[in-house]
Amino acid sequence: MDKRFDGIQGIIFDYGGTIDTNSRHWAEVLWNKYEEYEIPVDKQSFRDAYVYGERTLARKPLVMPEHDFLDVLFIKVRLQMDWLVEAGKLSREKVEALNYVRKVALSCYDYVLEVLRHTRPVIEDLSDYYRLVLVSNFYGNIETILHDFGLSEYFYDVIESSVVGVRKPDPAIYQLGVEAMGLPASEVLVVGDSFSKDVVPAKKVGCKVAWLKGEGWGNEETDESLPDMVITDLADLLPCLL
Repeated sequence: MDKRFDGIQGIIFDYGGTIDTNSRHWAEVLWNKYEEYEIPVDKQSFRDAYVYGERTLARKPLVMPEHDFLDVLFIKVRLQMDWLVEAGKLSREKVEALNYVRKVALSCYDYVLEVLRHTRPVIEDLSDYYRLVLVSNFYGNIETILHDFGLSEYFYDVIESSVVGVRKPDPAIYQLGVEAMGLPASEVLVVGDSFSKDVVPAKKVGCKVAWLKGEGWGNEETDESLPDMVITDLADLLPCLL
């Protein structure tokens, strides 16, 4: 075990970008699929469509608690395509004729299934030795998604932004995770892919942090001296903690 993590009794995991994509920002995953299916839009237009979709989901209850992740992907991609059509970047006829929404959503879902073949065993192994809690900005259906992907049994508790009314990067959501853990913050390790939404607020609460640094989105200002460890693959945790 890495001596930096002596005394750690529990681990808080982020979900999106961490467990499901193993450090890739979801915007990059989606853009890769747009390129794969040769959807004729430039990256800036896609970025605008992505932001529109995320902001719409934050305002409107389009995702229901019973929706699994494939349902979420269909909703997300449909919002993006609707924005691109309204902005004159794509024609409605082309979107429907070429089944862009279905192709992108199904391909992203398959991608996650493949990533989970690598990340789920990491979660399973760590759950044998540590209490695990999930802290996620999500839409009210994270429990359904965890069940769908065979992850539910590994988490002692789940703190979801839309349920508790607090969103990252507010440190309060990580404080709720620490309280759910029932341990002092100094005995909790946080693992997440976002510097601003995971590393910074978790350190403010007093947790140790392993930053899962990978393919981000944009030019976020970061400082690698802040986290206690920088990793590039979730499996890098195992030799450090077991």
